[in-house]
Amino acid sequence: MTALQTIKDRVKKLKKEINHHRYLYHVLNRQEISDAALDSLKHELAKIEKEHPELITLDSPTQRVAGKALAGFKKVRHQQRMLSLNDAFSEEEVREWEERIKKLSPGTEVDYFAELKIDGFAISLIYEDGQFMSGSTRGDGVTGEDVTQNLRTIESIPLTLQHFEDVEFLSEVKKIFHEFPRVKKAVSNMPKRFEIRGEVYMKKSAFEAVNREQRKKKLPLFANPRNIAAGSMRQLDPTMVASRGLDFLAYDLITDLGQETHEEEHLIAKLFGFTTAGMAERCESVEGIMKYGKHVQGEREKLDFLIDGIVVQVNSGALFDRLGVAGKAPRGAIAFKFPAEEATSEVEDIIVQVGRTGVLTPVAVLKPVVVGGVTVSRATLHNIDEIKRLGVRVGDTVIVQRAGDVIPDIVKVLTNLRPSKSKAFSMPHTFCGQLVVRKEGEVAHKILHPEKCELVVRERFYHFVSKGAFDIAGLGPKIIDRLLDEGLIQDPADLFTLKEDDIKMLERFGEKSAENIIASIQAKKEIELPRLIYGLGILHVGEETALDLAEHFGTLEKLAHLSKEDLEGVANIGIVVSHSIYEWFHSPEHQKFLAKLKSVGVSAKSVRSSRQPQKLKGLTFVLTGTLETLARDEAKRRIRELGGDVSESVSKKTGYVIVGSDPGSKADTAYKLGVKILKEKEFLNLIKL
Repeated sequence: MTALQTIKDRVKKLKKEINHHRYLYHVLNRQEISDAALDSLKHELAKIEKEHPELITLDSPTQRVAGKALAGFKKVRHQQRMLSLNDAFSEEEVREWEERIKKLSPGTEVDYFAELKIDGFAISLIYEDGQFMSGSTRGDGVTGEDVTQNLRTIESIPLTLQHFEDVEFLSEVKKIFHEFPRVKKAVSNMPKRFEIRGEVYMKKSAFEAVNREQRKKKLPLFANPRNIAAGSMRQLDPTMVASRGLDFLAYDLITDLGQETHEEEHLIAKLFGFTTAGMAERCESVEGIMKYGKHVQGEREKLDFLIDGIVVQVNSGALFDRLGVAGKAPRGAIAFKFPAEEATSEVEDIIVQVGRTGVLTPVAVLKPVVVGGVTVSRATLHNIDEIKRLGVRVGDTVIVQRAGDVIPDIVKVLTNLRPSKSKAFSMPHTFCGQLVVRKEGEVAHKILHPEKCELVVRERFYHFVSKGAFDIAGLGPKIIDRLLDEGLIQDPADLFTLKEDDIKMLERFGEKSAENIIASIQAKKEIELPRLIYGLGILHVGEETALDLAEHFGTLEKLAHLSKEDLEGVANIGIVVSHSIYEWFHSPEHQKFLAKLKSVGVSAKSVRSSRQPQKLKGLTFVLTGTLETLARDEAKRRIRELGGDVSESVSKKTGYVIVGSDPGSKADTAYKLGVKILKEKEFLNLIKL
């Protein structure tokens, strides 16, 4: 198969897959994959067609507005086509868009107008002599559906346009009239026919209220506000729509009232009584656009509605019209999407990595893709059972998910895009010169003698100095590797015997850097007991279990002489974990290591239980997203000090989910399970920080 034929085959499969998901989304009002994943597929197709324009066909999803009008509503033909927008996912792509504008209109001074991209459902409204007459959906861009009666139930849609006389006395209106005389002229006379477009959406607060009612009625919960807005518009019973508490936000004035800029269109819409995006802003350059986008991203979590980016268009209406339309989208506008937590990529290989306990983890090597603002080229596949569950093969197109600082995951395989030469994966029989085994009842494959594997030794070092353990500043994997390669250290205890001269003798290490590294190491000779326990790298012992052990036993000496009966009295520790802990502390090799740590001066601060009956006792917290006021580790510490527990997963037993900016799927799980969600400000009030 030639290279071009391979590309043609990819394009054919992408078209089929996109059309399938777009039909589900726009016609049947349901989803199999996320918006972000679908955007990623469309973006890939658009890039291929840009590189190979000979492959563009009229039936391509990039050449039309998606969706067909549903049966059950009267069809409405739009007098002016309702268009979609092309997407940009980086500053580079925004600059490329600007360059195309300048090439099409050389010598023209260009400024821009940027506004929020509401995650809702596009609607067109028609007014005659100031009265709301009809409203329709986008449909296929040419023909939509008449949903007038449903729209009449939305209070933010004015049934009568605001009269000029009713608003001109307001101080803010006077300011607008002074700065924009064309706006004053435009609203001075009620137009015979007036068309405006915007987005029907649901506020987060309304979404939570609707789901509370669903829970009371023991009905399935809704997945997200956007789905409710879209589904509500297709309800044949307007009373059902009225119960949903929907809103409307205007962004596109179709009627010519003498306006010359998009900024003026927003002001006219506002004066006629429509809600517009309050954070909209005129920008002089791409730098201004990016600054605006960064500001909006920082405020995103505080908004009471969902946005997935910003919309930017040339401010001049005349220039916008001259630039015209390319396929399905106007050349003079673009949607700059915020970093998505999901995207699609291709699995180029599946390799195996070994961890500090000798567990083998299959990892997918991906065609690089930006997910959550970070270029991702690898994603964990966890274990062979997960690979079988997903059905992933080398060559597959997959949906990759990344939330916050979590390691990227593959969440779905798009089997319709699978190439004929895809390859299945199987775990190796040997690794690092060791036999690979899988014990009965365990999901993980391990090497038989981890301590004899150099890769495992290195992973144990990396873990020992990591943030949750000894947290030795400046001592990263590259320096650890150099020290091991030079034979300066054999186990982590040797770190505390290093001298400045040992570091200085290494190439590229000066006197000052050597001094800093040694100072960092020596500063951690006395360490909190939970950190020491976690740093030992015991199988199944994470930070939470290490804290439980430290608070229960109090000293490392007691831990070193524990019995199985001792472990049975520790909260949150089951049979598998207790067995692993017992085996570790009773291993002669590990006992020698603990003795060596003591001999080089490492000691642990004894721990007294801080989990007294306090205000958070009995409550479990889960954190998701980025907190602005305090680091996640600090938030966890405060919760524990007040008697609460911290978990990494959401369940019905979770007390609260704390949501920061750009939260992951944990927030969605909380919604579905009815777990109380706290925004950062509410959490800070709870702990009175």
